[in-house]
Amino acid sequence: MHIFHIATAHDWAAAQHSGTYTTSTRGRTLEQEGFIHASRREQVDGVWKAFYADAREPLVLLTIDTDELTSPWQEDPVGDDTFPHVYGAINPSAVVRIEPFPH
Repeated sequence: MHIFHIATAHDWAAAQHSGTYTTSTRGRTLEQEGFIHASRREQVDGVWKAFYADAREPLVLLTIDTDELTSPWQEDPVGDDTFPHVYGAINPSAVVRIEPFPH
């Protein structure tokens, strides 16, 4: 299955250098939040509009193959919906596509 995560280009570059991605969401780390926020494809635009539309730095959309993750993940209830959350660092090898966002 593929899940998606909006990242700053800077955070993604740092993850490629360090070997782990640990930004939960804009301005929050995995350590602070307890998990990394992700979304299903149909949720990406809503997440961008709600949390990233005013970002002044370059963003990328990470496509993550859940079969390749070394950390556990699950769908958790959020309001009237569910969202995927990754409970640990994302290994860059699980990211199968990186594209500029918004496109």
